[in-house]
Amino acid sequence: MGHLDHAALGWLTPALSYVMACIGAALGLRCTVRALAATGRSRRNWLVTAASAIGTGIWTMHFVAMLGFRVTGTDIRYDVPLTLLSLLVAMVVVCAGVFAVGYGRDRGRALFLGGLTTGVGVASMHYLGMAAVRLHGDVTYDPVLVGLSVLIAVVAATAALWAALNIKSPVAVTIASLIMGAAVSSMHYTGMFAVGVRVTPSGEVLPGATAMQFIFPLAVGLGSYLFLTSAFVALSPTAGEREASASAQRPVERATP
Repeated sequence: MGHLDHAALGWLTPALSYVMACIGAALGLRCTVRALAATGRSRRNWLVTAASAIGTGIWTMHFVAMLGFRVTGTDIRYDVPLTLLSLLVAMVVVCAGVFAVGYGRDRGRALFLGGLTTGVGVASMHYLGMAAVRLHGDVTYDPVLVGLSVLIAVVAATAALWAALNIKSPVAVTIASLIMGAAVSSMHYTGMFAVGVRVTPSGEVLPGATAMQFIFPLAVGLGSYLFLTSAFVALSPTAGEREASASAQRPVERATP
């Protein structure tokens, strides 16, 4: 069995991946709060933004953490199409969960279905991303830890959607985001501890791209998207601020002859 190192770069990758998960969660929660206060096309647009933020944050968290993944006795490459598919899966399933909550009439049922769908989707993204790993050897999984990681994903997703429905203040959203970041990171590393690798030494060149050739540039790009979208959301007026501005303008309009 090859020795697995989940933090070959020290605490840099776990810490940075946690930060990315927190930013994605915070942005997603704020966008969902905005969506629930909006109607029509505006609600849909905010929900799409929320889903893209959460999905991007989770995917970026996973692959930033993977930058520190090493196996003694073999190089590691990543299948590019499968890696991109894992990103698409993250976006689609989170979008389904967020829309279930955003448009569901029965909030309890919507929360259950949304949390289950999103949690299973997040776990699918994780293991699809692991399926993209190419190395000299065979990868095995501990079924108990795999099941635990899926359970953590479902609980974390349900808690995130619950927070989106019930938490409004920026301070509460920040606290919820820190907790959600910890939950997503726990899911990832539980899934990673389920991995075992039986290395088969070989001189053949592995197919695919290295982490620094592909994962790192993509993670930087998606991280930049999260930061820019966060700035946009922070600068966009809330529904309450728009109402206050409209109310302040009405007396002026009445006084104008």
